[in-house]
Amino acid sequence: MKSVFILADKAWAGSSLLYKWQKTLGNYIAVAGQDSSVKIFDRHGHKWSELSLPGRCVGMDWDKDGDILAVIAAKSSSIYLWDASVNKTSQIESGMRDQMSFILWSKTGPLLAVGTVKGNLLIYNQQTSRKIPVLGKHTKKITCGCWSVQNLLALGSDDNTLSISNHEGDTIRQTTLRGEPADITFSERKTNERSGQGENTVSLSVGNKNLMLFSTNDLENRIELTFQRHYGQIVSYRWYGDGYILIGFSHGYFVVISTHIKEIGEELHQARNHKDSLNSVAISTAVNKAASCGDNSIKIHELSELKDISNVIQLDDETKGLDQLNWTDDGQLLAVSTQSGTLHVFLTKLPILGGSFGTRLAYLTSLLEVTVSNQVEGESPVVIQVEVEPTFIAMGPFHVAVGMNNRAWFYALLDGEPGFNKLKDIEYLGTIASMSLNADYAAALFEGKVQLHMIEGKDQDEKKQMKLFPEDEQKGRIICHALTADFLYYGTDAGDVVCVLVEDWETVSSYSHAVGVRKVFPDLNGTRLVFIDDKSGGFLLSPTNASDSCIELPNFSPTITGVLWDNWHADRGVFVAYDDDKVYTYALHKTTIYGPRVVFVGSTALLFSQKPLLLHNGELTCQTASGKTSEVPLSTHTFLKKPSGTQKGPQPELSTQLAQALMLKRFHEARALCKSAGTKTDWAEVGKACLVHMEVELAIQAFRMSSNVAMVLSLQGIQGIEDMNLRAGHLAMFLGDHNLAQDLYLSSGCPIAALEMRRDLLQWDIALMLAKRLAEDQIPFISKEYAAHLEFIGDYVNALAHYEKGMIQDNEEHNEACKAGVARMSIRMGDIRRGAAQAIQHPSRILKKECGAILESMKQFSEAAQLYEKGQYYDKAASVYIRCKNWAKVGELLAHVSSPKIHLQYAKAKEADGKYKDAAQAYESAKDWDNVIRVLLEHLNSPEEAVRIARETQSIDGAKMVARFFLGLNDYSSAIHFLVLSQCNDEAFQLAQQHGQMEVYADIIGPEATQEDYQSIALYFEGEKKHLQAGKFFQKCGQYSRALKHFLKCPNTEVNLAVEMAIETVGQARDGSLTNQLIDYLMGESDGMPKDAKYLFRLYMALELYREAARTAIIIAREEQCAGSNVSTQTQCPSGTVPELILIPYCILCFVLFLPGNYRNAHDVLFSMYTELQAQKIKIPAEMATNLMILHSYLLVKVHVKRGDHLKGARMLIRVSNNISRFPAHVIPILTSAVIECHRAGLKNSAFGFAALLMRPEYRNQIDPKYRKKIEAMVRRPDTSELEDETTPCPFCGFQLPQNELLCISCKNNVPYCISTGRHMLKEDWCVCPHCEFPALYSQFILLLETEAVCPMCSETLSVEQIKKIPDCSKYLQTDQLEE
Repeated sequence: MKSVFILADKAWAGSSLLYKWQKTLGNYIAVAGQDSSVKIFDRHGHKWSELSLPGRCVGMDWDKDGDILAVIAAKSSSIYLWDASVNKTSQIESGMRDQMSFILWSKTGPLLAVGTVKGNLLIYNQQTSRKIPVLGKHTKKITCGCWSVQNLLALGSDDNTLSISNHEGDTIRQTTLRGEPADITFSERKTNERSGQGENTVSLSVGNKNLMLFSTNDLENRIELTFQRHYGQIVSYRWYGDGYILIGFSHGYFVVISTHIKEIGEELHQARNHKDSLNSVAISTAVNKAASCGDNSIKIHELSELKDISNVIQLDDETKGLDQLNWTDDGQLLAVSTQSGTLHVFLTKLPILGGSFGTRLAYLTSLLEVTVSNQVEGESPVVIQVEVEPTFIAMGPFHVAVGMNNRAWFYALLDGEPGFNKLKDIEYLGTIASMSLNADYAAALFEGKVQLHMIEGKDQDEKKQMKLFPEDEQKGRIICHALTADFLYYGTDAGDVVCVLVEDWETVSSYSHAVGVRKVFPDLNGTRLVFIDDKSGGFLLSPTNASDSCIELPNFSPTITGVLWDNWHADRGVFVAYDDDKVYTYALHKTTIYGPRVVFVGSTALLFSQKPLLLHNGELTCQTASGKTSEVPLSTHTFLKKPSGTQKGPQPELSTQLAQALMLKRFHEARALCKSAGTKTDWAEVGKACLVHMEVELAIQAFRMSSNVAMVLSLQGIQGIEDMNLRAGHLAMFLGDHNLAQDLYLSSGCPIAALEMRRDLLQWDIALMLAKRLAEDQIPFISKEYAAHLEFIGDYVNALAHYEKGMIQDNEEHNEACKAGVARMSIRMGDIRRGAAQAIQHPSRILKKECGAILESMKQFSEAAQLYEKGQYYDKAASVYIRCKNWAKVGELLAHVSSPKIHLQYAKAKEADGKYKDAAQAYESAKDWDNVIRVLLEHLNSPEEAVRIARETQSIDGAKMVARFFLGLNDYSSAIHFLVLSQCNDEAFQLAQQHGQMEVYADIIGPEATQEDYQSIALYFEGEKKHLQAGKFFQKCGQYSRALKHFLKCPNTEVNLAVEMAIETVGQARDGSLTNQLIDYLMGESDGMPKDAKYLFRLYMALELYREAARTAIIIAREEQCAGSNVSTQTQCPSGTVPELILIPYCILCFVLFLPGNYRNAHDVLFSMYTELQAQKIKIPAEMATNLMILHSYLLVKVHVKRGDHLKGARMLIRVSNNISRFPAHVIPILTSAVIECHRAGLKNSAFGFAALLMRPEYRNQIDPKYRKKIEAMVRRPDTSELEDETTPCPFCGFQLPQNELLCISCKNNVPYCISTGRHMLKEDWCVCPHCEFPALYSQFILLLETEAVCPMCSETLSVEQIKKIPDCSKYLQTDQLEE
């Protein structure tokens, strides 16, 4: 709050003041002190007049209009009246002899009540000058009183009574009080009915302690309100609002109560506003504020929220304290008197006057002060002291004008101090309603005319530089006007909006509206204008563009009083309309696919008493009642706010911000929002908005971000189109507004696009109408497409008509489609003959199928089948022929039919006719094997064929039929077989049991039987004492103990198979006790007859004890070699006892049988064991590998000698003879052969060595007599010549080795040997047997296979083609495959 002036007079010093504001207007304040005068000041603190009195002023009051001030003084019986309009004072004699103490004007009429110290009353009618004296109204001094709006007068007196009188002075009611009354007030108290009863209550304070409420109709109906003692005494109180009372207490308390009967006695608000004392309270409903004074301070509250103190004024210089507080009726000024005799006046509410031009503002900051500022451009404010309190302010780019009535003062704005210069003041021909300025001109509106004149023109030229509008007064009175840089706009009561070019003062354009125009608001350039008409409607007009029509503003509130255009360069199409409570944001979309339009963006709430002056980039600058400006960010521009960590309250959602940005055409801000936190949906919304505004480039970018590839490609296809209507049509089509797109296409240079769009949309009616206007040659093609659509929806009549219309010349493909449609529609319409004939003549198979289906649905089976047959749809044709019982045709088509269902139907028909052979063939074609078997057995007597089919098809029901057939023939074996095949295991078992065919059943049942089946068979064989079969089936059902028991009971004729089965059983059981039981049997513990050691080998294999099996295999092979010798068959075990299972590999010699020598068997045993260990990925024992190599070398001798290669044979015999101890049974024959072959091959030294060995005494007598003499001669005449063995590289290290040497002396590796020659392998000549994968020299193996057809190692059949040379043999040269 701002101090306006302070009144202090020497005569008032040290005393309290009596003062009164002029009612209604508040232009004057009358002040009286201890001296005998009343001084009258205006609202600026200037002394206006003074009344001299015979004594001290004891009372004063203004009449209801504020025209007359009535004053009474001590020591005088006169009443002094001062007329404010003429500044004259008059005196009226009251006729009362006693001194006057009270004076009060009526609220509604010219009645003046005057009370005296003796209780008398005078009522004076100022209009008629009638005086009504009322003597004895009270017995003592009348101290207070109040008029009601009904002209009732309530008076309080020192005699502790309250009286209510009428306007004639007659007492209506009177009551006695318990103390002295004060502050009598008429008001309306709340009742339960809450109906308007007028001022029905009189309130007063009694003894400054209690508050009494009386009903005006019954003073005895009273309510007495008492308050807490610590509040102090009641200083003053005020009624406000809907029956609320604000009470101030002497100890500083500030209390609000309600007079509603339900709330009486409750304090709605209570606060200690002042620490020590409170002197007065006041309320102004005009500004909705309450004030209290005390403790040298004034505190202002909002009535709507009393808890909040809106302002505090400190008066520290007033040491004696404050006194009374009063507001003007309009609430603009607040006066407070002090106990030291001064009066302070504060400005609480300014007239909200202001104007703007561009970004520059001029507004009233005090009653006689105007401030010019430009906060957008950062200019320093300029304060101008004006001569009068203005009623209007006009702002231009370089000038400010203020004025009142018919006079205006002009100020020029300067760059230096003080920033302004007073130019002149002008008087106009009438009271100025409004004024506008531009750089050079001023336009003033008064009495329906606008005067346009230069601001700074010379005096003598002013008449030439001035013009009045309108030139023709008959065209109406001007109601409003506005001035831009180049144009003067004005609106008339006749509805004309006129644009005048200021430079030429000539009318440029005129727009006639239906009703009168109340206000006009052009933008800064003057190219667009918003006006409000007499019906409170808002419209946007572009006076410079006659082609643009007037656009009505949507959602335009009838309470709107003004419009502001956004001054930001990028938002020139944005403006706001405002009323007292809200600001409404609008945006002009000038270039859209819909044409120019205005959209309502949203609204923003305004605080109380704020007037918008300037809009810049979404921020509204408002003038407040306190003479300041405030910035109000529009809620429609929230996307401009940068989120910060300190910002409190909810943040607007991204979707809301995005919608606002798009409505305001702020596409770059919208893209920034989407980049920060947008989704693909948000990008799509941006893209759609860009399409509406025809921003194709931006739309492509947005749709690319939303991954809408189709839209991006479509938009890129129209980028080069310059025809705006054609481009807009494409965009409208993309947005789905097809009607708009059609209108735009038709108005463009390519109207055919409308037809293409409607065809693409399948909107054929519209397409046909457009084709008649735009492209008649397209009518047949559209008719065909339309007919297809009508056919789809079932409108066959119109479809037929359009198909027929679609026929044209020279387009065979199109005509065929139309003919096909005619055929289908003819059939649909019942013209079957025509439709079928056309379908048959038509080359399309599909048409025949379609027409056949239509006829079939119409139950025209014969014609349908004929069409199906013509179209080569034989299955469908046969099916329809069957429905019409035409079996002859079915038979003809049967060779082409693939459907089993049709074959089945035909078969049933043939069977019913007794043609069983045809029926069987048809059943077979239908793959109905059960019926095929049935017919073969029952009618054709062909069981062999039935059996074959049952076995091939595995048909369960067919097998049952065959089984029953064989039962009838007593062929139980075949019957059991087919019962099992038909999964009738129980029946097959019973049949086998009854007829002794269990072996057959057991063989047939196979692996698919259940455990119960196996157990049943085993129990049967057990009962029959057939131990081998019983054991076999006990093994299959998992009863290994019983199975082993039966295997060991088998007779000698079955012992070999029984032992093999027992070994398999123990291997599956993995039970130590069963294993020991079997070993005891094999060792002869149970019957004293040890069994063949090969069974022990197989046992180890079954138990996966591969190392032990390997050792066993070596021993078996050794004994095979030793066959024929007379070595003892039994030796004592070193342990002296029968070994346990884990000791068997070390005690095997204890029970080995020595059989006749058989080296091939020994070789095969070792080879099979070797491959088995390889398969189990177990290292091969070195002894086994060596034995296999030596045995294989011995077997190769026969191969080489047979082929005549005695050198290779001799080399192999040398290797064998060097290990002759491994062949004890055939030492003499082997050595003899070695001597002979070595001698034949030229290895004389080797032959001599082996011959000398044969001459030993133990061998000499066993030599064959045929060779003895030759050998003896060879020893007597030795020839030590020897053919050296060739050397070849070691495949591991490359060291040169004799080719028959298998141990490399360089790398110490055992070198792989060739299975065809016995030599060591070579890297570059490597191959393997495809069966056993043993290596061989490729070149030698090929030579061997020319004469031999089997592998020398595995004896499998081989051919040269199967042998492949291996370029990389590294995987075969692994040294970890043999045990050390």
